[in-house]
Amino acid sequence: MRPRKTLIISAFPKSWNKFTLVLKIVKSLLSLLYKIWVGLVFTVFMIILLPGIVLPFLVGQRFGSVGYAFLWLWSWIFSKLTFIRYEFYGKENFRKDQAYIYVSNHTSFLDIPGLTMLLPGQFRPLAKKELLKIPIFGWIAHSAAIIVDRSSPESRKKSIDRLKTFLHDGISILIFAEGTQNRSKKILQPFKDGAFRIAVDTQQPVLPIVVLGAGPLMPPGTIDLRPGLIRIFVGCEIPTGGLGLNDVRDLKQRTYDAMAEMIDVNREA
Repeated sequence: MRPRKTLIISAFPKSWNKFTLVLKIVKSLLSLLYKIWVGLVFTVFMIILLPGIVLPFLVGQRFGSVGYAFLWLWSWIFSKLTFIRYEFYGKENFRKDQAYIYVSNHTSFLDIPGLTMLLPGQFRPLAKKELLKIPIFGWIAHSAAIIVDRSSPESRKKSIDRLKTFLHDGISILIFAEGTQNRSKKILQPFKDGAFRIAVDTQQPVLPIVVLGAGPLMPPGTIDLRPGLIRIFVGCEIPTGGLGLNDVRDLKQRTYDAMAEMIDVNREA
C-alpha cells in the first residue's frame, strides 16, 4: 500500500492542472464579457452623440469645433466606462492660436480617443478610406477627417490640398507619419514624406506626439482588448520657417529622432 503522503503528492499535479484550466476558462469568459461591454459603450454612445458630432460639419467647417466638442465627450465617456485611462504630458508645448502639423506614432485604435481628448480645439486627421466601412464610425470619419485612398495618386493629391487649406484657415492637422499602425518590433516604422512636404509648403511648425501603452491593450489589427493605462507625450515644436523642398528629408529625420527619443526616455517610466 502506497504511503498517504505519496498519494497526496502524486494527486497534486492533477489538481493543479484542473485549477489552471478553470482559471483559463474564467479568464477567457471575463475577456469576452469585457469585449462585449467595450463594443456596447463604443456603439451606444456614438449613436447617442452622433447628431452632435456630424451635424456641425454639415452646416459648415467653422462649426467643426462643436463637432469636436462632442467627439471629446464621446472619447471621455469611452475612457471612463472601459477603464482605459489616459495620461497627458507636455500640454504646455501647445501655443494658443497656432496651427500645427501634429505628427504622431500609431500603434492601436486606442490612440484615437486619447488624441481627441488631448489636442486643443478642432483639427483634421488624415484617415484611410477603409475606416468608412466601419458602421457609424465611418460617418464620423467622413465628416471630421480627411479621407485618402492611398492607392490613388489623385486621391493623395486632393487630400494634401485639403489639409493645406485647413492649415491656411488656422486649423491644425494630424498625420500618422508611419502611414499605418505599427505592427513591427521597432519603436517606429520609417516615416512617409507627406506631413513634412505639407510643413515646408505651408511653413507651419511640426509638433511631435508619441503614444505609449496603447498597442499592448489593443494590438493592431485585432479586437483583443483589456483595460489599462495609455500615456501620450507632446514634444517641442519643430519650426519650418525658411525651409524648402530640399529640407524635407532633414525635417523628417529630425522629427523621427525627436519621437524616437521621447519613446526611449518614457517607455520604461
